[in-house]
Amino acid sequence: MTEKQAEGLSDNLQPNDDSQPSKQSPLQKAIFDIIFGYESRAGRWFDIALIVLILSSVTAVLADSVASIHLNYGTIIYRLEWAFTLIFTLEYFLRIYSTTRKRAYLFSFYGIIDLCSILPTYLAFVFPSAAYLLVIRILRVLRIFRILKLFRYIGEANLLYAALLQARRKIFVFLFSVIVLIVIFGALMFIIEGPANGFINIPVSIYWAIVTITTVGYGDITPQTPLGQFVAAFAMICGYAIIAVPTGIIGAELMQQVQRSGQRTNSVNSTCSGCQSTNHDLDARFCKFCGKDVIRS
Repeated sequence: MTEKQAEGLSDNLQPNDDSQPSKQSPLQKAIFDIIFGYESRAGRWFDIALIVLILSSVTAVLADSVASIHLNYGTIIYRLEWAFTLIFTLEYFLRIYSTTRKRAYLFSFYGIIDLCSILPTYLAFVFPSAAYLLVIRILRVLRIFRILKLFRYIGEANLLYAALLQARRKIFVFLFSVIVLIVIFGALMFIIEGPANGFINIPVSIYWAIVTITTVGYGDITPQTPLGQFVAAFAMICGYAIIAVPTGIIGAELMQQVQRSGQRTNSVNSTCSGCQSTNHDLDARFCKFCGKDVIRS
């Protein structure tokens, strides 16, 4: 994916788009250039200021969850949060007002995130704990990819996504096998240890098996009998063996995706000026078959 294509995914609302149903007024265009634009100085400063406000808002929510801070500064944080929410609400409606493709914005990724970032404050009137959902605002800082022109990294993200997609059946089989193994270990430990040693039922025993096989080891439930400890040790060894499996699956698929991507890039973008061959390395300047210059398109 090219940088230009990636930009289209995030801001497919440009005023010169032929698919727009109506024209913008001068005020709408000025607001649009600042809010949605990033090439201009004003647009870049607006995005940077927006990201600072988003990070400040998320920091305030995180701080408010600490009991001592909430006790001493809860009122200040509450007022700050309302100030942030009003600013973001105004910004959201300005985005709707300035674009002539309102439906496209409302149902775009950023449009949905922008709406979800202001709703929790209003929902807090009915569900007070909903205020902590404001941490979803952290997703809005994804706009930093646009500001810093980091869309080239989206290509690498797509490569990883394609590898995961290709390996989905293998991953499913692997996860299903792990679940079966966990259920067997859980049932076995329930039979061996029983309620007297904390394994009060099979679901709790399965929880213990998950914690053990994933090598987390909380230690809240531990086997007491020699046979139970032997089974636990075997489960731990299985856990270490299992860890390497998904890494190998995803790694193999990722290498295949890299090779396919390289082949596509070579075949499309590089051609020998002499023999017209296209099978060249990514950094090749001369043809490996005839020695002529490689032309990149």
